[in-house]
Amino acid sequence: MPKINVLPKSVAELIAAGEVVERPASVVKELLENSIDSGATSITAEIKNGGITYIRISDNGCGIERDDIRKAFMSHATSKITSENDLDSILTLGFRGEALASIAAVAKVEVLTKTENDEIGTRYCIEAGEEVLIDDAGCPCGTTVVVRDLFFCTPARMKFLKKDVSEGNTVSGVIEKIALSHPDISFRFIRDGKQTVLTSGSGDLKTVVREVFGKEFASTMLPACGEVEGIKVNGLISVPHFSRPNRNMQFFFINGRYVKTVTGSAALSEAYKNSVMVGKFPSCVLNLTVNPLFVDVNVHPAKTEVRFSNEKAVFSAVFFACKNALSEDSSRVEFNKKPIDFYSVIEKDSEQVTFNADKKTTDFWQHKQVNNISSVRPGAEEKTHVRLYTPENTLKPVFRTTEPVGYSPENEDGFSLIPDKITPDNTKDKSVDFNGSSNKEPFAEEKFRLIGEAFRTYIIVEYEQKIIVIDKHAAHERIIYEKLKTFDSKRTAQVLLSPVSVLLSDNEYSSILVNAELLKEACFDVSDFGRGTVVVNECPMEITPDDIPEIICEIAGNLSDNKMSADFDKLDNIYHSVACRSAIKAGNITSRYEMEVFAKQVLSDPTIKYCPHGRPVLIEITRRELEKSFGRS
Repeated sequence: MPKINVLPKSVAELIAAGEVVERPASVVKELLENSIDSGATSITAEIKNGGITYIRISDNGCGIERDDIRKAFMSHATSKITSENDLDSILTLGFRGEALASIAAVAKVEVLTKTENDEIGTRYCIEAGEEVLIDDAGCPCGTTVVVRDLFFCTPARMKFLKKDVSEGNTVSGVIEKIALSHPDISFRFIRDGKQTVLTSGSGDLKTVVREVFGKEFASTMLPACGEVEGIKVNGLISVPHFSRPNRNMQFFFINGRYVKTVTGSAALSEAYKNSVMVGKFPSCVLNLTVNPLFVDVNVHPAKTEVRFSNEKAVFSAVFFACKNALSEDSSRVEFNKKPIDFYSVIEKDSEQVTFNADKKTTDFWQHKQVNNISSVRPGAEEKTHVRLYTPENTLKPVFRTTEPVGYSPENEDGFSLIPDKITPDNTKDKSVDFNGSSNKEPFAEEKFRLIGEAFRTYIIVEYEQKIIVIDKHAAHERIIYEKLKTFDSKRTAQVLLSPVSVLLSDNEYSSILVNAELLKEACFDVSDFGRGTVVVNECPMEITPDDIPEIICEIAGNLSDNKMSADFDKLDNIYHSVACRSAIKAGNITSRYEMEVFAKQVLSDPTIKYCPHGRPVLIEITRRELEKSFGRS
């Protein structure tokens, strides 16, 4: 049996540091929690180079006595608990006594502190766990901790850190969460010399949400409160129509501590059941006040995971608080505030036309583009004057012809009824040209007949002694996806008339910025606007500006969840999102001409079998199967 050795203090401290201090954000979190526990009402956090080279946390709390300064940096030294019974009533954020010792073991730390009873402050310096200096210092009441050169004594740990911007965004996310959990404390965050977060400490949660995430996000939040079996819930939840494609903007706090709780998230989703679309998730900032006896926060060193002795009570408390808030909500989607949809306009002969911004196009084959926009004439009300591309600049029909089959401008929806049957003889060029895609093999010399459409979702065609049922959304999604994947040097993005801003969670925000070049390849020009917000200046031609926020949130969530994936996989996921959002939706009205064109494109391309998510594009029912069902065979 190998000999058992007692590890040296230096090695033991490095092991402990590895559990507590993973990155700069871990240091900031631990120091901020110490400041909050000290009774501070004003806290300033400053970082440089993502916190790798410099972190400063200053507070106006109670300070540290000079006789205790050395003890504070010893392992398992704490002022929060004194006996094992105290573990059952933890109301402070810190209690293990590991943070300062772990930080000092892997960095250069300087502390300036003074209590109200001290005439002069104390300066204490420690590097790699070894004391360097303790002396008098002039400083205000409170504590300032400066951490320099994180992991300077453990170079192997440095290579696991991400880029400065990613580390800085993670630090920003920590500060935002702590600011939300303590609206009565004023937080100031300085990043590379620039102030990015400042909260008033007014105690009003909605004010803090506005200061952290902006006015638009705060305006979508509803107050929610309730109590079940002694568990109190208080905070804000989003209105149903302001839902997101992921749960990254859900913030739960237990007794002022940020936690990840599956129970709380499930209760929130249940409360919104039948109020939000499938695949969409509400946002929230909810604080649960729970008796410390019924919650175990000593599960993980990061203290973000907790266990409840009564999960059902927690679920009920969150559910009823949110359900009651939603029942009292009288807000509705304000369509008159929706941005003007310039894609709903068709120009004739390049003349300036006036159009109603609420009118929508039903022809999903054509994406109209804006050429020039003039200002509204004096006296005009709720109308905009737009100069658009001439007809020859719009997209051509799916199959090339000298004249679109059955075209009739006099018809209400742009096309007259098409003959029951279309054969290859109807076209001079039998190759298919779907929105600029490469030529396909000539369509089979078989006639097909359009029967119609079921539920505004499924196109029904008679072809080769079969009934073909086509899911138009799945098919259109696949066609767009294949087009996006095909490299085309002439493919360009559309420049937005008004850039679109999108609010993201800290992980999503970081993922978007890190993958900016990849997004550029997919025709998205995204720039940093600061404070968790990005601005989209250009986007693919296939989507409309109204869809950009949702698409960017979805892309950001995928990039955040698949950080280690190869670039081609990430790009493929981006194409998935664009194709899904830009494809015609089930329930949209489709003209007969469009259905004819759609059927011809799908039936002429044998590669169109499944949508990018794996759902079938079409199903076949043979004549034999149909007749057998009616007893004809």
